[in-house]
Amino acid sequence: MSKKILIVASNVGLWAEELQAPWDALKKAGHELTLATPKGLTPLPMELSMDKDFVDPMQNYHVNPAEVVDRCNEILDNGEWDNPIKLEDANMDDYDTLVLVGGPGSALDIVGNPFVHRLCEAAYKQGKIMGGLCYAVGAFVWARDEDTLHRSIAYGHKLVAHPREWDFTGNMNYPLVRATEENKGTDIVTQGFAFPLAVIVEDAVGPNGRVYSDPTANREKPQVHYDHPFVTALSVESSIAFGDKLVEVLN
Repeated sequence: MSKKILIVASNVGLWAEELQAPWDALKKAGHELTLATPKGLTPLPMELSMDKDFVDPMQNYHVNPAEVVDRCNEILDNGEWDNPIKLEDANMDDYDTLVLVGGPGSALDIVGNPFVHRLCEAAYKQGKIMGGLCYAVGAFVWARDEDTLHRSIAYGHKLVAHPREWDFTGNMNYPLVRATEENKGTDIVTQGFAFPLAVIVEDAVGPNGRVYSDPTANREKPQVHYDHPFVTALSVESSIAFGDKLVEVLN
C-alpha cells in the first residue's frame, strides 16, 4: 500500500547519494514522496559528493561511484528535486512517514532545527516510521518528549550513528554543485563536522538504549537497523541499504 512520505534534506550540504538512494528506492516501491528543505529550495549536493575521484581522508576509499554521480546529475537535470516545500510549512498530520537524509550540511540546518524537531516529535507521538541517515540522526536526539520530562525521543532505543573514527578533522567547506545566487548554500568553514554525532546519540539513548557505530562498515557490509519507529543507517555506504530497509518496513 502506497504511503505518503516526507523527506527532509539540507540546503547547505546534502550528500548526493544519501538522498538519491532512498529517493529512488521509495519511488520505485510506489510511495508518494514530498521533499522539504529549510529554505524551500532545491537541495543541491555538496561538490565533494558529486566528485567521482573523491577519496575519503579518514577511510581512504573512493566514496562516489560513477553510476551514482550520473544518476544524481540525471535527477538534477530532470528537476525531480525542484520545488520542495519549506520545513516550517510541513505538517506531519499530512504524511505517513518521516525520512531525514544526511550529509555534513545536515548538522548545520537539519539537526537543531526547531521545525524538524516539531516534525520528529509529532511523528513519534503518532507512531509513524521515522528514518534517519548519517548526521541527520542527530535530529532525533534533540526532539524531546514532553510526556517524559523532555527526554529525547531516542531514549531507550537502538540507533545507528556515524562512527567517531570517520569524523573529518580538517577545515571543511560546503560548496554546492549548480549553485545560484538564490541557492548558494553557505560560506561557513567548520573544523571537521559541526559536532561528533556518536557521542550525542550515546547520551540520548540512555542506559537502556544502544548505539551501533561500526567503523568497519562498507558497501558490502552496510549498517542499518530498525527499532520501531526508527530506521537508522550509518553513512553514505549504507544509503542503498537504508532505502531498502525503509521499503521493507513500510510494506
